[in-house]
Amino acid sequence: MRVVIKVGTSTLAHATGKLNIRRTEALCRVLSDLKNAGHEVILVSSGAIGLGVGTLALKHKPSDIPTKHAAAAVGQCELMYTYDRLFTEFNHTVAQILLTGSDFSAPDRHENFNNTMGKSLELGVLPIINENDTIATEEIKVGDNDTLSALVAVSIQADLLVILSDVDGLYSADPRKDENARLLEEVYAITDETLRLAGGAGSKLGTGGMSTKLHAAQICMAADCDMVIANGENPEKLYDIVADKKGGYTRFYAKG
Repeated sequence: MRVVIKVGTSTLAHATGKLNIRRTEALCRVLSDLKNAGHEVILVSSGAIGLGVGTLALKHKPSDIPTKHAAAAVGQCELMYTYDRLFTEFNHTVAQILLTGSDFSAPDRHENFNNTMGKSLELGVLPIINENDTIATEEIKVGDNDTLSALVAVSIQADLLVILSDVDGLYSADPRKDENARLLEEVYAITDETLRLAGGAGSKLGTGGMSTKLHAAQICMAADCDMVIANGENPEKLYDIVADKKGGYTRFYAKG
């Protein structure tokens, strides 16, 4: 199985912006084990700006573009250093790939991306993808890594996209406000009613929310790729997800 796993800032970092060491180590261990089992694994990782905020000891996520870019540049170094160190412990080689929206819209760049991904997977490499926040502008940026992960999954013809977040999945109502809210474990179509279930942005350090995840699901489902929203608090849940064992997460089934 070819699996794209997107991990959000809330999974990788504490509210302080500092790396959540225990969870990140667990994530790398599980992804390495999935590769050992024969799966092709691609990681789309948020966290550069969030970790940059922590490293630079900023009091909050910056709102101006130059500071965001500077935080991203600093945080991306820490992010890739951490991934390289942890995956090396499990004898896996990683590659960093930074993208912008034009890498999908421009035919020649899109072809180059697909060729690089194909050869990397053939060589047994674990690609780690993020948006190139240091140069992204309104005209060329994807905007959020939920959408980016869906574009990657469709582009490389993945079987499954898993978005790890700070929620268990899609609920019938906001579980923080409605104690009767129930987790929707299976979704076969995204309707107007489904879209109304989306709330605002997620964590203070992140850029996404349920609305971006539902948009990612629409992209995947239309291209015959299943998508899952699950809580990143316990990375070992990925074993059940890849094996399609039901319970504790939301799976969006492809239209095909």
